[in-house]
Amino acid sequence: MIDGVPSAEARAIPDLPTTAWAVLGMLSHAEELSGYDLKKWADWGLQFFYWSPSFSQIYAELKRLEKHGYAVSRTVVSEDGMRGKRMYAITEAGREAASEWVNHSPVEAPVLKHSVMLRAWLGHLAEPDRMREILHQHIEYTETMRRRAQADAEGADVNPDWAYPSAVLRWCVKHYEAEKEFAEDLLSDLDKLARQRSRRKTTKK
Repeated sequence: MIDGVPSAEARAIPDLPTTAWAVLGMLSHAEELSGYDLKKWADWGLQFFYWSPSFSQIYAELKRLEKHGYAVSRTVVSEDGMRGKRMYAITEAGREAASEWVNHSPVEAPVLKHSVMLRAWLGHLAEPDRMREILHQHIEYTETMRRRAQADAEGADVNPDWAYPSAVLRWCVKHYEAEKEFAEDLLSDLDKLARQRSRRKTTKK
């Protein structure tokens, strides 16, 4: 217990992967969702700041959540009786567990795995023109993601139930704006490095 607040261990928060909490959290936004719905929702929102799990990962987490009693499912048969679709819903225990995780799990530092940044860090091994091309491609990517996040945020604003996701999407817009600016700054730094190398070569001659 810290300052009168029970620790995560005392609260017995299950040790589930973060993806499981993300899936459970998506279920908390609706009465029922299919695996296909969950994938669409992940592509709509999660991909901008976390990631978008595959269908197989989503179904694996749904099975895990059902095993813990945090979700239930039922098969809905189409009108023609030929097709069945499994729908998932969060249970009261699942809602309580998700709330417990959101409020009381340890705050983890975000993990940055930035392949473009790593390649720039190894810039002494790169061909200068290729390095610039990589950064320009990254800038195009950040602008594409910024526009998509902006559009999704504006779409979410029309529904008051999506107030928190839309606020996070606006954060994502600012993130990609900053990412683009950082990449442009690095391009400028590369130009300075190229000029310095050129001057050193001239001086040696």
